[in-house]
Amino acid sequence: MTADHVFTALASPARRELLRLLRDEGDQPAGRLAERFDMSRPSVSEHLKVLKDAGLVAESRKGRERHYRLEAAPLMELRDWLGPYERFWRERLTALGALLDEIDDETDERDGAMRSEEGGDDG
Repeated sequence: MTADHVFTALASPARRELLRLLRDEGDQPAGRLAERFDMSRPSVSEHLKVLKDAGLVAESRKGRERHYRLEAAPLMELRDWLGPYERFWRERLTALGALLDEIDDETDERDGAMRSEEGGDDG
């Protein structure tokens, strides 16, 4: 699957919640997953199909039930793709923090100098 398919699948809050449930609670039948949502079973099944088509879940049959489990590999590929952007923003925010510290230090120095001048006039 392409990153576009994975991003499209992750765009839905319901699909992200399905992934969270599978991550936190493990392999589950479709019916149990559907019970957790305020939507019809066919709607949940459609969300599961999108996740399956994106490679984010795997489906298996156990008797008459379809069970789903999380497949995290596509998420690792996204993490690898997002890594350079995370570093970019971390560096930018670090630089911004340094600039704000510098401005704060200059303001403190200026305020201190003004207080000294005001105190000098009283003597």
